[in-house]
Amino acid sequence: MTSADPGPHPAAPGGGGTGGDGSSASAGAGRDVACASAGADLGLLSPMRGGPEATGDAAVLRAMLDAEAALTRAQAALGLVPPEAAEAVTAAARAEAFCLEDLVVRARSGGNPVIPLVADLRAVAAPFGEYVHRGATSQDIVDTALMLVAYRALGPVLADLERTTDRLAALAAEHRDTPMAARTLTQQAVPTTFGLKAAGWHRLAGDARIRLTAARRSLPAQLGGAAGTLAAFRPAQEPVPEAVPEAVPEAVPEAVPEAVPEAVPEAVEVALRLPGRFAAELGLAEPLLPWHVLRTPIADLAGALAFTAGALGKLAADVLVLSRTEIGELSEGVGGGSSSMPHKHNPVRATMIAAAGRQVPALAAILYGSLAAEDERPSGAWHAEWQPLREALRLVAGAARDAAELVADLRVHPERMRANLTVTGDAAPAPALVDRALAAPSSPPAPYQDEAPH
Repeated sequence: MTSADPGPHPAAPGGGGTGGDGSSASAGAGRDVACASAGADLGLLSPMRGGPEATGDAAVLRAMLDAEAALTRAQAALGLVPPEAAEAVTAAARAEAFCLEDLVVRARSGGNPVIPLVADLRAVAAPFGEYVHRGATSQDIVDTALMLVAYRALGPVLADLERTTDRLAALAAEHRDTPMAARTLTQQAVPTTFGLKAAGWHRLAGDARIRLTAARRSLPAQLGGAAGTLAAFRPAQEPVPEAVPEAVPEAVPEAVPEAVPEAVPEAVEVALRLPGRFAAELGLAEPLLPWHVLRTPIADLAGALAFTAGALGKLAADVLVLSRTEIGELSEGVGGGSSSMPHKHNPVRATMIAAAGRQVPALAAILYGSLAAEDERPSGAWHAEWQPLREALRLVAGAARDAAELVADLRVHPERMRANLTVTGDAAPAPALVDRALAAPSSPPAPYQDEAPH
């Protein structure tokens, strides 16, 4: 790994603070506020986003440094590098010692941010810089860092989903007998109860919580080396093997058994143990195999995120319909205003959830498309995942936050529901269905509930 400027790049001095994506900020325009640099994207056009502290560039930088430090510690624990190297690299891997703006510029030449970051970290960790990133490839660090980012971002999401399901359960119980019109194909059909509708929302939010919990629990570290073989992970005193030449002499197959030293089985055993130790250092799951081109973890996470966005989108869609002026059966407790019509009380939370619900499935499609990755490490398929994954995490974080706020202050208007009910029929089984829904488990199974924060 090379860089035009391999030296350390300390964070810029000054008291300007940082923006939501980790970019530097300064006071501006005569107001006592923090203003980001011109290239920062703080979400001016993305009010439906959430979790900026967990998914911004500063968070990704922190996760990459955590991965690099954990790799050195894991190798030290298995005797592959000196213990002093682990201490030095861990001490050097402080996000505030690195300049994000500079890393962004320098990342362009190699196509990923690990290359300039490793150069800087090696300089800061001197005289133990040679043990930084030893045996790893850039994808090991980026993949592991994104799994850490996802794990950390999903903690608050799951907490918001728990608050949402608890409140929806209370609404369903409170209104199990509150009559309202069921609507199919936009028209009134037969009577139902608002409790049954809320129970349906409750089940969807609970299903999302279960899926995200399972996905979070299974997020793995990534470690394979240049081609996913773990070949470069051997004691520091042993030379790291050179790349296999393109032209291999015919005599090599016969010579292979004689060329294999007796110590290889032990070295192989240590290499096989390293990914598990690396994962344990980070609190992530141990991978069965390097997954450079086996993108099951990304696909599973994408599916859980898309489901969550859609499940909360269903809640939002119903609230948007039922809060229309001419229906008026629901309203947001804290609605939004209008720049031109002061009388309006817009359902802003539901609108933001609905907007997220329309974006995440498309992002998940990109992530599923990257499953078809060629060779042992792909060109383009892996790179195409970074932004869609982070944006999906942000949108789901925002949707979960907005859903918790929405249901906490949701106003139910039973009198409007009765007044709007123009069809006759029997809704007697509806309350019993509410009871059945609320009696069924809606939280993750016990094995998924003992997670410690990473």
